[in-house]
Amino acid sequence: MIQIRVKKENGDYVFFKCRGHAGYAASGSDIVCAAVSALVITTENALGKLTDQVYDLTEEDGYVSIRFHNGNNEKSRLLMDSLILGLQEIEKTYHRRFLTLTIRED
Repeated sequence: MIQIRVKKENGDYVFFKCRGHAGYAASGSDIVCAAVSALVITTENALGKLTDQVYDLTEEDGYVSIRFHNGNNEKSRLLMDSLILGLQEIEKTYHRRFLTLTIRED
């Protein structure tokens, strides 16, 4: 199962952590893993190329962590909102069986 944790403070994203594999199908055929990976990688690339957002990125097999510094700018907030929207749709479509998304807002 893919577990995603997001923390927000005062409307700004503080961190995003994604861990695990969906287990929907065999490696190379797992459409849930592919969909999540495509959303996350596209967002990572867009943050780096389309914004001046300061953040730390950690990537390992089955793990991605983004930690934001000094709040979010408008572009990075929109990109993250879009990522979360896509992930929520995947979570809903597959009834939380292969993906759980937890958002904590302080």
